Amino acid sequence: MSVHACAAGFCCADVYEKLGIIYPTGNGIDWGIHLQRMGVPTSIVSVVGEDVYGRRMREQLDREGLDTSHLRSDEGQTSVMLMDLKNGIDRVHLEAIDGVMATFALTDEDEAFVLTHDVIHTDLFGNCLSHLAEWSEYQKTVIMDFSTFSQDPEYECERYIPFVDYAFMSFEKDTPDLREWLHHVQSLGPKVATATLGELGSVAYDGDRFFTCGIVDAPAVVNTVGAGDSYIAGFTNGVIEGLDIRSCMQAGASLSARVVSAFEPY
Repeated sequence: MSVHACAAGFCCADVYEKLGIIYPTGNGIDWGIHLQRMGVPTSIVSVVGEDVYGRRMREQLDREGLDTSHLRSDEGQTSVMLMDLKNGIDRVHLEAIDGVMATFALTDEDEAFVLTHDVIHTDLFGNCLSHLAEWSEYQKTVIMDFSTFSQDPEYECERYIPFVDYAFMSFEKDTPDLREWLHHVQSLGPKVATATLGELGSVAYDGDRFFTCGIVDAPAVVNTVGAGDSYIAGFTNGVIEGLDIRSCMQAGASLSARVVSAFEPY
């Protein structure tokens, strides 16, 4: 039986006004496109506005073959992230415009649809956190991207971690404090807690031991946007294929290296 994946939550358009570049993206969008390309049937449950950004989102996802039957189009503006590049490579977030994402919520029909999938990805900003407990109760494999906010009291991440199977977060370097945090996160319920460290690779903990993985050299680093999302996608595909943790980490690093070699995050 094939595994079906679903990305539920945040989506937006990244807009580089100085460069004249726009593309549809979002944590789950990037993750879903990568999984679809790796042969995992993937659905998107989110919302766009009835504007050019929303049309481009739907067109991109349809070209990639994702299921967009629950990608809602609401009157208003698609969520936009105004972007810039520092040193010609590193992304800089200038301003977030919530648009229709501000009032997005899963309908009962959306939730029933999400629960038909085996693997579910979400994030802190897609208004889906209240559904984590139900996803866990239905024994879905829940992938959660906590980004850089896992220790930020404002987001109360420890409320949600117990319902997550694979918790991902972003840090700058591997330290004793980070390992203590990963140990704590994993103890709350996830099978594996993983921290991505940018150019320093990643470290994961499964309740028994720590694993480390370096980066895979990229031919050229064009844009670091999407590196974390692609790592999570590669790792997730490894989980689906039954790979061990170290191999999942390597799969994530390999996919991330390909993504930073292109401007768009997939």
